[in-house]
Amino acid sequence: MDFGRARRAVLQLLGATAPADVPALLHWMRTTRDFDEFTQDNNDIMLKNIADDLRSCLPQEAVLCSEQLALQKIRQQPEPTVHVDAFLYDEDVIDSLCEEGKMSRNYCTACGSHQTAPLGFISHSFSLEELKFIYQHVLPDLSGKVLVDIGSRLGTVLYAGYLYSSAVQLYGVELNGEFCQLQEMVIKKYQFGDRIKVLHADICTQGSLLQSADVIVMNNVFEYFLTEPQQARTIHLPPPLAIPALASI
Repeated sequence: MDFGRARRAVLQLLGATAPADVPALLHWMRTTRDFDEFTQDNNDIMLKNIADDLRSCLPQEAVLCSEQLALQKIRQQPEPTVHVDAFLYDEDVIDSLCEEGKMSRNYCTACGSHQTAPLGFISHSFSLEELKFIYQHVLPDLSGKVLVDIGSRLGTVLYAGYLYSSAVQLYGVELNGEFCQLQEMVIKKYQFGDRIKVLHADICTQGSLLQSADVIVMNNVFEYFLTEPQQARTIHLPPPLAIPALASI
């Protein structure tokens, strides 16, 4: 069906709708996300596929047993808090999990009662929308530029940079070997290896890489993964453009 016939079909459908229901139908058409699959570009779809792949490799909270410091700090939050990775779990996925009883947005303040309060959600990853906003609106043209993501974790900043920017090279520096393996899996499957490289290293040993960077990305990279003395030692960075995002520094 071409555009003209599709347009006539939509108008015919509206004409057949009860007049009292037309405003509600038009409002639904303007606000629904049911059309997302028809409007998403290939890059969005690829990132969603990557999220599907990574979800199948991780526990629901996407926090590994090897992340003892992060687990400890999550448990020390003053209110009940869970880690919900914003890249892996968008609102639609969270809603589906809640409906299936596999996740909850609330906790009971008095066991057995109806007194409930919202759970605290934290994420160590940008959401798809945040990644697109960074590359399409925050950063300048990255043609010929080098980007370094400190604490690349699942590699989401790198994948989005590959798809949404012209950066000549994207480096991820990650201290956790298990996350490095997951990133390498994605890079190999989606053939990102010509522009993405992941280093299993402490960022404090990568002075020359930082000196060569045009953009440094930091997303919640210190507070949950380093002790305070380690944070103080790491915070001294060279002069390129830096984006300390969602981080206490």
